[in-house]
Amino acid sequence: MTTDDRTDGPECGLEGAALIGDFVTRLPGKPGVYRMIDDKGDVIYVGKARNLKSRVANYARGQGHNNRIALMIALTRNMEFVTTTTEAEALLLEANLIKKLKPRFNVILRDDKSFPYILIAKDHAVAQLAKHRGARNRKGDYYGPFASAGAVNQAINTLQKAFLLRSCSDAIYANRKRPCLLHQIKRCSAPCVGLIAPDDYAALVAQAEDFLENRSQAVKAELARAMEQASEAMDYERAARLRDRIQAMSFVSQHQGINPQGVAEADVFALAQEGGQFCVQVFFFRAGQNWGNRAYFPRADKSLAEAEVLQSFVGQFYDGKPVPKLVLLSHAVEDMDVLSEALSAQAGFRVEVAAPQRGEKRMLVDHALTNAREANGRRLAETTSQAKLLAGVREVFGLEDTPQRIEVYDNSHIQGAHAVGAMIVAGPEGFEKGEYRKFNIRGEEIAAGDDFAMMREVLTRRFARLLKEEGEGTGAGRWPDLVLIDGGQGQLSAARTALAELGVEDVVLAGVAKGPDRDAGREHFHMAGRPSFMLEARDPVLYYIQRLRDEAHRFVIGSHRARRSRAIGQNPLDEIPGIGPTRKKALLQSFGSAKAVARASAADLAAVAGVSRGLAQAIYDHFHAGDA
Repeated sequence: MTTDDRTDGPECGLEGAALIGDFVTRLPGKPGVYRMIDDKGDVIYVGKARNLKSRVANYARGQGHNNRIALMIALTRNMEFVTTTTEAEALLLEANLIKKLKPRFNVILRDDKSFPYILIAKDHAVAQLAKHRGARNRKGDYYGPFASAGAVNQAINTLQKAFLLRSCSDAIYANRKRPCLLHQIKRCSAPCVGLIAPDDYAALVAQAEDFLENRSQAVKAELARAMEQASEAMDYERAARLRDRIQAMSFVSQHQGINPQGVAEADVFALAQEGGQFCVQVFFFRAGQNWGNRAYFPRADKSLAEAEVLQSFVGQFYDGKPVPKLVLLSHAVEDMDVLSEALSAQAGFRVEVAAPQRGEKRMLVDHALTNAREANGRRLAETTSQAKLLAGVREVFGLEDTPQRIEVYDNSHIQGAHAVGAMIVAGPEGFEKGEYRKFNIRGEEIAAGDDFAMMREVLTRRFARLLKEEGEGTGAGRWPDLVLIDGGQGQLSAARTALAELGVEDVVLAGVAKGPDRDAGREHFHMAGRPSFMLEARDPVLYYIQRLRDEAHRFVIGSHRARRSRAIGQNPLDEIPGIGPTRKKALLQSFGSAKAVARASAADLAAVAGVSRGLAQAIYDHFHAGDA
């Protein structure tokens, strides 16, 4: 339980250590979380404490701190406090606030994408094997996480071979008249056409669940007995099928790399630091199997101790994610017991947090640590290469400084329909996908296929919002150093017009026009005040700009296709107030299509069950609103 203890404000004019000392006089000696706030009202640091009064008093001394903490104290103009019942609750609240507020001086977990899971869905009489990502809103059993879509796909392939569970959607299942290809290649038992009895299929589902819950040896033994019985009964075809299923299960353990014998369920975290950059490698072990790994590069001050970074990372990592029974760390963190208590409270069962020093668990940690060091080395090499490319971009486009933010814009449509604009962002760390934006073209006066008008709308909306955020004090650091437009002189002129109308004059604009016959490598570059130019065919900067343009094209095409798919799935009847699923179904059954409904008279519409005369007239008016 937490309580928001907003202490009385500081005396007017106090700042830094003096301000913090003023707050200390009114703080309780309880567990809690504190927030340090700068002169703009932004939270610059979130911390937790076993004793708020004692912890915050350390900042009030004003001396004996490293440069990072000294700067943090000097920038503090206000503080806020929340007391909690226990230190474990404070740790969880601290992690939540850090992820939400992203304070400047905290360790920030980046690239926090959701993980895929295996789902045995049970919202149908015949259970379905599926890959799942996102909210767990389907009835069934979830197994994971898996580090990547590739890892979960491989696991599903194995489960299909070993247990012959269906993976098709309910709609496809309901309309099958004969077995599909998966049955022919021995990956499905074809319950859709009754080739397996419901009880026998339920037994397959139970065996798959046992396998995913680390009871694979019992399943193998059961299948081996059944294979022997089939062989003795000279049912060699069934015996061969059972043999193939056993081999599919064995294949998993033979190709896992590290496949622990004494660790059934655990997450392994290993942190490596080099060149002021941190890398945390996370390995997932479930059902005694390695379900993949993922590298993270948290934002953290290089002066922080590795154990401190790791503790903050783990606390944020499990916000909104399921927790395993065992968490192994490469470094012993200061509040190991508190972290264990917090994760246990979140999971609803006891979670052990340990930094093993010997044995198999230490081998798992060492393997993760090796991967963390290698990933960090690759990232540093990429960063160095990226820095050289950005320096080349500065020279090519005549920028004053090396660009920290490059924005690339592109449009996509089919004869003006479902038009979408898109912006991608790149910087010193590569593509910044969290900054990507798409723009559904809304301008009604834009003629179909008018690419120039579409580009004007996109840039007007983007930079108008940027100006507004800057006026509100929330847009710092988001201005681009270079804007690249996919197109030639015409697109560049449209972009310049849009920015000029907003009064934006200090953004460098360049158009990237494809070469003759859209030949990559012969692009022409257009900029205001200088003739168009080309780069040498093997110039690394040219390759880099091509990658930026291709990424923008990929993103805008994906957005366009998604919008077009949604439009295809829409029905004109959905736009009419009073038409729900039941009446919509009745209308379509009576007339055959939405077009036929649109052509029907009000009297014919009123003859449909559930449609009153008033609603029939409303439907008729909806489709004939523009008639004279």
